[in-house]
Amino acid sequence: MLAFVVLGREPEQRNSVIRLVPFSVVAKERILTVTTQLRDFLEIPYDELEELNLSVKEQRLARVSVDTLREERMRYLTDEKRIKAVTVCFSDLEGRLHMLDYDKKFLLKSADNLTFDGSSIRGFSQQTESDLRLAIDWSAFYWLPSDIFGPGKVLVFGDVQERDGRPYPADIRSRLKAYTNALFQNDGITCNVASEIEGFLFKGRRAEQRYRETGQFEFISTGGYYHSLPGDPLRTFIDAAAEAQRAMGFANEKDHPEVAPSQFEMNYSYTEAVIAADQVLLYKLICRQIAHRLDMTASFLPKPVTGVNGSGMHTNISLSREGANLFYDAHGRDGISAFGWSFIERILSNAKGLCLVLNPSVNAYRRLDPHYEAPNQIKASPIDRGSMVRIPIGNARSARIEVRSVAPDANPYMVIYTLLRTGLEGPAEPGINGNAFLPDNIYDAIQLFQSSSFTAEILGPLVHAKYADLKRAAADRCPRQLGSLIKRAEVQFHHEVTNQYLWSLF
Repeated sequence: MLAFVVLGREPEQRNSVIRLVPFSVVAKERILTVTTQLRDFLEIPYDELEELNLSVKEQRLARVSVDTLREERMRYLTDEKRIKAVTVCFSDLEGRLHMLDYDKKFLLKSADNLTFDGSSIRGFSQQTESDLRLAIDWSAFYWLPSDIFGPGKVLVFGDVQERDGRPYPADIRSRLKAYTNALFQNDGITCNVASEIEGFLFKGRRAEQRYRETGQFEFISTGGYYHSLPGDPLRTFIDAAAEAQRAMGFANEKDHPEVAPSQFEMNYSYTEAVIAADQVLLYKLICRQIAHRLDMTASFLPKPVTGVNGSGMHTNISLSREGANLFYDAHGRDGISAFGWSFIERILSNAKGLCLVLNPSVNAYRRLDPHYEAPNQIKASPIDRGSMVRIPIGNARSARIEVRSVAPDANPYMVIYTLLRTGLEGPAEPGINGNAFLPDNIYDAIQLFQSSSFTAEILGPLVHAKYADLKRAAADRCPRQLGSLIKRAEVQFHHEVTNQYLWSLF
């Protein structure tokens, strides 16, 4: 039975017209009014957010002690009454971001005993050994734009641990952090990284998950490189995403539409390796969240549309010691030092074994098409954009190498970790430069990955095997021959798109 309430019958209104309004409408309006008045959650202006997040970033770069940061952050959470929850996030083996919201009061009491079910994470625990721990990395702490993520929340990254507190082998973020910390402590080396992440903006929410039904993506804009009107949907999206990135301390440099229709790229300054990898996942999270609010989808599939350029994640790397760039030599070939060229040669020598890490999906091998500026040649060059490694023009501060054959769906921690270890420790084959090409399909890449003893050594046999199994499981659900058209299966079973429901539709 539908209930009504009578409005307009106060004593001084007895001669007024009676209005019958459904009770649910009145209750909803009153609840909204009351709750708006009762809630007082943290909301910080963008300029203040940027200052706060940059200050935390400086602490990370200065390597402030973990104990100091833990005490400082927990005191802040205790004192700031307007925070309701802390989002703790981590990456799985394939590079997807997972997030858990902890009630602030609970987290303050239980920060040293946070657990989760690892058996539900692809590439993590088996069902019989499901419990894993989350240790909060208090250095990786972010204040969030409340208009995008909601008021009253902050975000922090976590390290995945075994039940006994040891680092979990499949948590590559922990591996990267341990390796770069050891380089700094033992050799005084700082690893500097900047990623250039391209993506596409499509009409409609969840366009990737709906691709199984629609069979197509719809462009939001048909402009081109640097060519988009200030108020069009693509530019509006880019502006909003870049503003949020600046507020989160990314130190943005430039943003613009890319070559393909509806394609975008936002660039920000280099930073220490772990911070850079964290920012890749946050970049994608911000883009997806803003696109969702605009009834669109931000996609990081390497090649979502036939006939136009694909998307990459060019990864710029340099190493420094006490502020001096170890890759720079004014008199070296292309301005790169002998140490830098040794780093490049090791990457080129192991390129085929690394390819699955850099290009982890069936769809990624469509991007390695020479007709679209594909960086599929195993060589280094200052000018040839078909080279796997490019050497940008640089000086003592900016000299670096740019690994171009990285897809935007790659696990950034695994990419950076394997490139660093390969460049510093990998077996070298002198003179390799332009004599070969990267594999053009995922099956060849899987085979080359499995046969690489060095890749198995740096990842560990268990993780090495798990990763190959995950990639083969997705590949086996897709056509073995790519052909010229994008197939539904390569989108549906893509590791950043699929879910339990889609995976079961096979």
